[in-house]
Parts: sequence; structure tokens; C-alpha cells
Amino acid sequence: MNPQKTEQDTLLETLDLARLAPSIHNSQPWRWRVEPRAVRLYADLRRWLPVTDQDGRDLMLSCGAALHHLRVALAASGIAARVRRLPDPDERDLLAVVEVDPHALAEPGLGSVEPLYRRRTDRRRFNPWPVPQEFLNELVQRAAEQGAVLRAVSDLPTRRKLVAAIAQTARAQAATPGYPEETAAWSGRTDTPDGIPTANTPRADQEGAAVPMRDFGDGTLEQPTDTEDGTMLLALGTSSDDHLSQLRAGEAMSAVLLRATELELATCPLSQPLEVDDTRHTLRDVVLHGTLSPQLILRIGWPPAGVPAIPPTPRRPLTEIVEVLD
Repeated sequence: MNPQKTEQDTLLETLDLARLAPSIHNSQPWRWRVEPRAVRLYADLRRWLPVTDQDGRDLMLSCGAALHHLRVALAASGIAARVRRLPDPDERDLLAVVEVDPHALAEPGLGSVEPLYRRRTDRRRFNPWPVPQEFLNELVQRAAEQGAVLRAVSDLPTRRKLVAAIAQTARAQAATPGYPEETAAWSGRTDTPDGIPTANTPRADQEGAAVPMRDFGDGTLEQPTDTEDGTMLLALGTSSDDHLSQLRAGEAMSAVLLRATELELATCPLSQPLEVDDTRHTLRDVVLHGTLSPQLILRIGWPPAGVPAIPPTPRRPLTEIVEVLD
């Protein structure tokens, strides 16, 4: 048996799980290079959304989520990994090098791979049952373990300001040249390995929604009709706003979403209010009181009852995203 080949096969299996990570518009903006006992994560700038994501934050969050998914898969396979983030300032699209050691102890506390398969982005209205405080405490802890801060937006005046900021972002982007076309290009998909399928978005009518959602056009996902929206809003922030902080925020987003999935909660990341400077500053100064740099808003709650399950979104094959160096 060739031990190097065995290790390579295991790395490819873990990358098959890493590609299940959430990403902006399901653009999957990552590339991987497999080397002997190392994996390199690159940003795939061909999949950057320059109008929606002018500063590249969404891309960094997406790649951070994929990095955390890889760490979870490696740990579940019993493989120790050491991550060097942004290791080369001269190679700006190289976001991380994951060095593996099959003889060391795997990273503890990352959980199982089961929620990687089950996690979905749920854009429907949520059930109004309250989320227990102990569940919120667990999510806050998971974010902290990845170097980020998660805060519930629970007081009514602040929540109203946050919802207003999200609506303001939608209006500003709708008036931005190229934004409607870029969004349309990545949505309404039916038979592609990327983008947002119609089966994963509800109708554009947002009547009864507690929070304005990004308009992806009319989808076919069934929306509950007999319940108020029980969405809880959480703000994810970091101490600074450089690329390393954004990458770590993506890892924290992944950790929170996966734990929420284990707790049977529905989740939906909201990157839209961070994509416009004015509303991002509102989140920083009003929601986070100037103490953190906001990176993402998360919707969580109990999934709606009496409606079909959300299908998985498609993913590009490994052959398109992985290069193997012997």
C-alpha cells in the first residue's frame, strides 16, 4: 500500500465535504491545491461578484466557511491540521495553507460531519417558538472559539434600526448599475452546479416577513402561510476589519451554522447589509455600539412546520476546484 496515496485519498474525501460550505449566491469562490501533507486554499477571483461584493468581504467569508468545513472533516477523520492563514503577502489569493500530520492528535471540539450534509440556507419565515437561551449561549461559544463575537439583536429599538438598515441596503443596491443583472445571473438556476436554484428560494412576495430578504426573483420553495415570522437576528463581528478578520469570521459563521443545524434550528446568513458602506457603519455604530467590526447578520429560528424540506443546493465537482500535485 502506498501511504502517500492513502493520505491523498483521505484529503480528497475531506475536500468533498469542504465544498458543502455556504457561499455568497452559492458562487463557491474557492480553489484547492493538494500537496504532500498539505492543502492550499485559494480565492477563485473568477467567481468574485464585483458589484454586490465590492470590497471582497463576501468572498472572504465564503472561503473562511470552506476552510472551517475542511477542518471539521479532517478532525472527524482523525487527522491533525495546522492552519497558516494569509501566509504570503505576495500571493494575495492564497488564503490558507493547511498542513496535515497523520501521526498527531486531531483538533478537538469541532464536532461531527453529519451537520455538513444537513445544513441548508432557509429563506422562508420561521416558526415563532422562542429559541432557548442555552442554545444561544452555545452559538456564542462556537463563534468565540473561532475568534469572533456573536451578539443577539434582541431589544426592539435596535432590531427596528437593523431591519431598516437592511431595507435601506436593498434600495441602494437596486439602484446600483449592474446589481440587478449580477443577481439575476446567479439566481433562478435549474440545472447548474452553482448559483441559487429556484427550488431554494420562496416567492419574491415578502408579506409577513420579519426581515427584508434579498430579492432573487420568484422561486418555487413553499412558504408557510399560517404563522408569523419568528426570526431571531444575530450579529457576527470581529475586533478589526482586515482580510484575516473576515476569513476568521467565515470560519465562525460555519461553526455557528453547523451547531445550529445540530440543534435542529433553521439558519440563513444575511450578508446584504454589510455590502453597502452606509448600512455597514450603521450596524457598527448602532447595533454593535462601536465595539466591533460587523461581518455578517444571521437569521436563526425554528424551521417552519407543514412544508416540504429544502433540497440541497448543487456543488461543483472536485475536478473543477481541486488540483493535485504529486
